[in-house]
Amino acid sequence: MQQGLTEDMYAHVDKPEQYEDFTEPERLAIEFAERFAVDHRNLDEAFFSKLREHFTDVEIVELATTIAFCLGVGRVYTVLEIANECPVTMS
Repeated sequence: MQQGLTEDMYAHVDKPEQYEDFTEPERLAIEFAERFAVDHRNLDEAFFSKLREHFTDVEIVELATTIAFCLGVGRVYTVLEIANECPVTMS
């Protein structure tokens, strides 16, 4: 799979703390994506300090841009009722 993502990793992305094979940067990126999508106003300096332990400022901008793009595309697909071949379920 692209960028080293395996089916097993994808299957556990909703509970990264329970999947031992995620690295700390991967867990932080997942947390960033979730918080960006559902609670972006509470992304505080403490969280960004944790991100900066593993990512450069440029990488954080790239990560945020990718998250924003995926979130936007997902909303477009929802609004236009475009079929999703890879649904994400929330537990």
